[in-house]
Amino acid sequence: MLSNESVDQFLEDLAGLSSRILGGSVEVQCGVTYRHQNLATTVACSSDEARVLDEIQYGFGDGPCLHAISTGRTVVVEDVRTDGRWPDYFEAVAGREYFAMMGVPLVLGAESGAALNFYAAQPGTFSSSTQSLAEGFATQAAKALQMVLRVSQHANTSSNLRAAMESRTMIDIAIGIIMGQNRCSQAEAYAMLTRASNAQNIKVREIARKIVSGVSTEPSHTHFAP
Repeated sequence: MLSNESVDQFLEDLAGLSSRILGGSVEVQCGVTYRHQNLATTVACSSDEARVLDEIQYGFGDGPCLHAISTGRTVVVEDVRTDGRWPDYFEAVAGREYFAMMGVPLVLGAESGAALNFYAAQPGTFSSSTQSLAEGFATQAAKALQMVLRVSQHANTSSNLRAAMESRTMIDIAIGIIMGQNRCSQAEAYAMLTRASNAQNIKVREIARKIVSGVSTEPSHTHFAP
C-alpha cells in the first residue's frame, strides 16, 4: 500500500502477488473482478490470459468468480471437464486448456463487490488447504483495498478542495482590485465580475485571472496553514 501511488497499481500488484502466493510449483493466473450494479469488469490481472478468461466468463453472465461475488462464498472447480455447473463457460475455457478454477470473494459493499479469480491448467490445483490460504489472504487484501479506496477518495477530495480554495483566492484578489479601481463595495465588485462572466461566456475565475494578471505578472498563491 505504501509503495503505490494509485488504486490501479495497487490492484495490479495484488493480482501478481495473489498469483505467486497460490502458484508454488504450478503456474496460476489471477484476475481481479469488480462488479457494480451487475456490471463486471477486470480491474487488474497477473497476465493477459487471466483477463481473457475473465472476459469469457462475463460473456456468459455467470461462472465461479461472479457466483463468488453474488454469494460471498468461495467457489472451487477441480476440473471444468467434469463439473456441470456452468457447462457453456467451462467448454469455452477448456478449449484454452485451463481446467481448474477458484473464485474468492472480496466483499466491498451492498451495491458492489469484487473477487480474486484463479486459473490453473492442472486439474485439482486448488485443494482445501489452498482454498483456506486464499480466503485468509483475500480477507486481508479486502481490508487493504478498502483502505486504499478511502485514501484515494480522500486524496481526490483534498485535491478538489485545494483547487476550489485557490480559485476563491483568485476571485477575492480580483474583487479587491475592482474595489480599488472603482471605489465600490465588495458586493458591487463581485456583481461586475459576474456580469463580465455572463457577457463573455467565461467562468468567473477566468475573468478574475485576467484581471489579476493585468495588475501583476506574478501568479497568485493560496497559503495553507500547517
